[in-house]
Amino acid sequence: MEMAINELKEALQKAERVTVLTGAGVSAESGIPTFRGADGLWKNYQATDLATPEAFARDPELVWEFYNWRRDLIGQKACNPAHTALARLEGLIPHFTLITQNVDGLHLLAGSRHILELHGNIWRVQCTQCHAVTMDRSPHMGNLPRCRSCGGLLRPGVVWFGESLDPDILNQAIAACRNCQVMMVIGTSSVVQPAASLAFTAKSGGARVAEINLERTPSSDRMDVVLLGKAGEMVPRLAAGWGNSRDQGAG
Repeated sequence: MEMAINELKEALQKAERVTVLTGAGVSAESGIPTFRGADGLWKNYQATDLATPEAFARDPELVWEFYNWRRDLIGQKACNPAHTALARLEGLIPHFTLITQNVDGLHLLAGSRHILELHGNIWRVQCTQCHAVTMDRSPHMGNLPRCRSCGGLLRPGVVWFGESLDPDILNQAIAACRNCQVMMVIGTSSVVQPAASLAFTAKSGGARVAEINLERTPSSDRMDVVLLGKAGEMVPRLAAGWGNSRDQGAG
């Protein structure tokens, strides 16, 4: 394990372009329940059945009750060492892109700036009439929140099951993977598409690809480096102790 960590750390130190993909495992270390896990039931409803356009059309008040519960829960959670270490790496590497499947906004709170949120952000709301998008960190939006501009019904600014990802964000993510020299896939099961294929986009472009996860995934055999363990323990080790090395070598 120590040799693999040092190997990946050296690759990061030499790289000019690094892309990272994070998934629910990173959020879980902050105490946020995973969507599909044992915590996926809410008031006898399957969480995945409430996060759909059809559910919102059928009963928007129920869906908003669910999302108000999630907002309140997430609002009480803090960034963990993986979030802060990734923000540190962004400051050390010239071209760093963080792609996340998480909607909790904790990467932003940790200080990451170049972020592509594939599935949106739970603190963002969108009007169903005028389509205005705003950020609102209120823990409770009300039963049927309305747009301040036009009075239209608001919806959570997340990508629901059955909806397409924002094509602009997806294209930026693909480009970041295609052009990077090193890619890290952290805390994701590597089964949800299209995110699961991004690592292989990077690999086909010649990147060295590493996986950091609690357990092996269907993609592990195709990775260059596999680190099994908590992201909050592994990522800080990769970010520690080399902040000035690039500057010293710049001449």
